[in-house]
Amino acid sequence: MRRHAAEFVRDVTARNRLPLDYSVASLRVVDFIVDGLRKSGRDHSAVRHVLFGLGVYAGEVLVRRAGAVWVEFDEAQRELFGQPVGVRMPDGRVWNPLGKVVKRFEAGERESLRTLYLQLHGRARAGLSGLAEAGGAADGM
Repeated sequence: MRRHAAEFVRDVTARNRLPLDYSVASLRVVDFIVDGLRKSGRDHSAVRHVLFGLGVYAGEVLVRRAGAVWVEFDEAQRELFGQPVGVRMPDGRVWNPLGKVVKRFEAGERESLRTLYLQLHGRARAGLSGLAEAGGAADGM
């Protein structure tokens, strides 16, 4: 996934000069890009590749800045999240950044990637772990 994120960043920044530098602040740029795609009126299928790239990028920010690791979802998690991969935070919680980008595209501003990062980073939730926490995150990330 790291290689895919790097290729996506290289391609997007070469064409558009967007500041995708894997910083937490750059997640605002991701929100902005998704909002632009949403407002363009394009169908989800027409922008699926870009949304996937943005989701991988957002996941890589979690990996680089919050100590997460990429994980392949098992069959139950794939069904729950609708994605093949996600990230596991240091406290064991599993999140779906690819799905979060899709939610931003579908629902708009209330699904901010930057805000989610700020909510996730370093916050353990007592009594929840693994797939139980993932289930709580299924409709976004």
